[in-house]
Amino acid sequence: MENERGTVRSARAGVTGAPADRARLPRSRRPAGESALPGSSSPWILMYHSVAVEKEDPYRLTVSPERFAEQIAWLHRRGRRGVSVRELIRARARGQDDKLVGLTFDDGYADFARYAVPILQAYGFTATAYVVADLLGQDNGWDIEGPRKKLLTVDEVTELAAAGWEIGSHGLGHRALPGLPAEVLAVQTRQSRLLLEEVVGGPVTGFCYPYGAVDAPAAAAVREAGYDYACAIAHSPLTGLYALPRCYVGDRDGAWRLRAKKGRHRLRDAVTGLKRERARTERRP
Repeated sequence: MENERGTVRSARAGVTGAPADRARLPRSRRPAGESALPGSSSPWILMYHSVAVEKEDPYRLTVSPERFAEQIAWLHRRGRRGVSVRELIRARARGQDDKLVGLTFDDGYADFARYAVPILQAYGFTATAYVVADLLGQDNGWDIEGPRKKLLTVDEVTELAAAGWEIGSHGLGHRALPGLPAEVLAVQTRQSRLLLEEVVGGPVTGFCYPYGAVDAPAAAAVREAGYDYACAIAHSPLTGLYALPRCYVGDRDGAWRLRAKKGRHRLRDAVTGLKRERARTERRP
């Protein structure tokens, strides 16, 4: 029998009984592929996973606490302030995001609270943790070849949210969304949000696609589920508020690599904008 100790389903009994089609969530009016925010460029968002010490890391998902501290210190020296994606989007809408960079942590590893949070707090930074709603308190069983890593528990997620850290949804069971039937997409997006809102005691407005995988139906499902935004990884024709591109950060990334990745982000953003404009021109009569 599947062990659900510490998961949202066991800690919030009864919430999961609501059918997906009965979940009344606000619907965003923005098209899934619309430009993310005012302006022609996408905000700079860094993508982390685990901050810990690991001897084996085949997927290169782990950054050591020492390297992470160096990376955060570099951002601070450059006059940047790391913030949650929620805060970044709000600031960008006001035209006040010039010195901000989004910090995201996928999968909801327990080491986020142990190692990342104290370092971020030391610099006055914030961040977003995207957690897998059905797996809180368990481990990353989807990473077959990687080391087993504990995930944040229900209580830890509740405490983080109460302390001001943004908690976003990473789906129900870390399942890639592209190609799934519409009814399954609805469950993955809506139900995970409902579950997490019970845990954090407030709105969950951000979604992150498992594996960064997104297609048009998945983006539409996230929008229909009432999220304000969603994070992907790569630039694509869907780049916008519901497919925000991010820069992967690993343990090998020092100052010069981070600078290079910032430049690459700008270049890819420009190319994506040109392709989008060309496609619009070709569609005109």
